[in-house]
Amino acid sequence: MRIVVLDGHTLNPGDLDWDALRALGSCEVYDRTPPDQVVSRAQGAQIVLTNKTVLSRESIEHLRQLKYIGVLATGYNVVDVEAARREGICVTNVPAYGTPSVVQLVFAHLLNLTQHVGEHAQSVRAGDWSRCEDFCYWNFPLVELAGLTMGIVGFGRIGHQTAKLAHVFGMKVIYHDVSPVPVPPSEARPVDLDTLFRDSDVVSLHCPLTQANRGFVNQQRLAMMKPSAFLINTSRGPLVDEPALAEALNAGRIAGAGLDVLCEEPPRADNPLLSARNCYITPHIAWATRSARQRLMEIAMANVRAFLEGNPQNVVGR
Repeated sequence: MRIVVLDGHTLNPGDLDWDALRALGSCEVYDRTPPDQVVSRAQGAQIVLTNKTVLSRESIEHLRQLKYIGVLATGYNVVDVEAARREGICVTNVPAYGTPSVVQLVFAHLLNLTQHVGEHAQSVRAGDWSRCEDFCYWNFPLVELAGLTMGIVGFGRIGHQTAKLAHVFGMKVIYHDVSPVPVPPSEARPVDLDTLFRDSDVVSLHCPLTQANRGFVNQQRLAMMKPSAFLINTSRGPLVDEPALAEALNAGRIAGAGLDVLCEEPPRADNPLLSARNCYITPHIAWATRSARQRLMEIAMANVRAFLEGNPQNVVGR
């Protein structure tokens, strides 16, 4: 059994191990694989694991011995699932491994936007407090979360947990989801999308990317938001029209944004959000705590074992 990991570095930069995978067969782990080396590296492998390295229709059709593709993430758009199905290749993903870490980053961004902890700490380090005539000062408006309204778009696992934490902070919670929520929580109220954007003090995105919602946070929706409102996106970058968001931020039509995802990752140097007013961008790290990556690794290895035992789990594209 030949196993190839095309891009193992982001999941395991050295603080985890691949021992469970190596126990299942001959295993080669590449930190990164350029597009033009995907076929040559995966040739002859029965099992291929990928995080963000694309397995296109052309690549899949050249890998005649391939039986299984394991995506080391929840999103599986990097694999042409239809082409894999035609070739009889099983494709799995890793759902629900990172919920606590993603919710944590939602509030890291929100607390940064409302308290500006890092910037105030930098100001103190620069000597501003030492030179201050008063016992305290603040360089940005300080905003209390209690009593504000959190609007959550997408009410799956992460949306639910975000709502629970918002409730702990004393926030009111409204949400919108395209699918009925089986057990609506008592602390959250469903609303239509326009109402959510109009009434929220914080809009947090937690929905998967589809053709229907690509760029739905556009100029029109941003214009509905309060000028004091914040946008948080830890979901998928292309949900947001980036030039429209940059324009809204620079014009003061919304108060700020905290983003962990962008349309293109890494971003081009001319991405307008990199210089937009009160826009804080983290490099797609919501998933990347060691605890979350350890869970991801364990589920991914369990997926491979289940496939080898003839009872595959977490199969996508069925």
